[in-house]
Amino acid sequence: RQSQTTMATSSVFRPGLFKHKVAIVTGGGTGIGRAICAELLELGCSVVIASRKAERLEAAAQEMRQKIPPSSPACVKPLPCNIRNDDEVKHLVSSVLEQFGRIDYLVNNGGGQFSSPAEQMSSKGWKAVIDTNLTGTFHCCKEVYTAWMKQHGGVIINVIADMWKGFPGMAHTGAARAAVDNLTKSLAIEWAHSGVRVNAVAPGTIFSKTAMENYKELGPELFKMSVPFSPAKRLGVPEEISSAVCFLLSPAASYISGATLRVDAGQSLYHSIWEIPNHSAWPDAPEGENLDAMKDLLNPKSKL
Repeated sequence: RQSQTTMATSSVFRPGLFKHKVAIVTGGGTGIGRAICAELLELGCSVVIASRKAERLEAAAQEMRQKIPPSSPACVKPLPCNIRNDDEVKHLVSSVLEQFGRIDYLVNNGGGQFSSPAEQMSSKGWKAVIDTNLTGTFHCCKEVYTAWMKQHGGVIINVIADMWKGFPGMAHTGAARAAVDNLTKSLAIEWAHSGVRVNAVAPGTIFSKTAMENYKELGPELFKMSVPFSPAKRLGVPEEISSAVCFLLSPAASYISGATLRVDAGQSLYHSIWEIPNHSAWPDAPEGENLDAMKDLLNPKSKL
């Protein structure tokens, strides 16, 4: 009894909101994906979590199962899938339909990146990030749509990133996430006649233990140095993204499609974490009185 009451109060949404619904969440075993799965399960949704690492998925599913109240119709199923591989995505979708007979929601949260200056990125590293974050998302959208949502409607949420001012230090993921923002808009229009809503959520810097570990020895530093760049002067946590995703999946968002919701405390409006050293590499401004006045302003001649 106790577990049921504590479960019912951790989500702001009403208990049973997603009863008898079925969701696929990619990258559902860790971080943001895991928080989304936990909240969906709590609200009565059955969830299929998909990612590459089978043992990590199984462990996450085991943990989630323990928190589902006995009275709930919800269940969680781990299915290993590399979203870069079209055949694996087809197999994932057909397995879900075979087992559950429906797919109401798709949350494209699977992705990954590493920090590197653009000039040092190998072609292989670039391709791996684009294939996962952009092409993988496209595979999942297309397969879920053609196999189920085209006939029955549904909701797709793409999790992207704060790439609005570019993404120096991670140009590959910035390019991919910006592309998914545009893909979201295109699909929202193309698939509207099927009753499919397609939206995106763009998280700011979100701290999770797994995210910190992903960036190896850089991790702790990366997260600590991000704090001053948030207007909230703190980092976000995955549960702050999952509630936004649940809102967009819910009937409360029945008239929202093609939108990207920034969940970043205003970080995307604030200043950039990328430091540009002082330099004199740029060509001079055109000669004339304005240049003279500007030089005077910036380097006033001593009046001695």
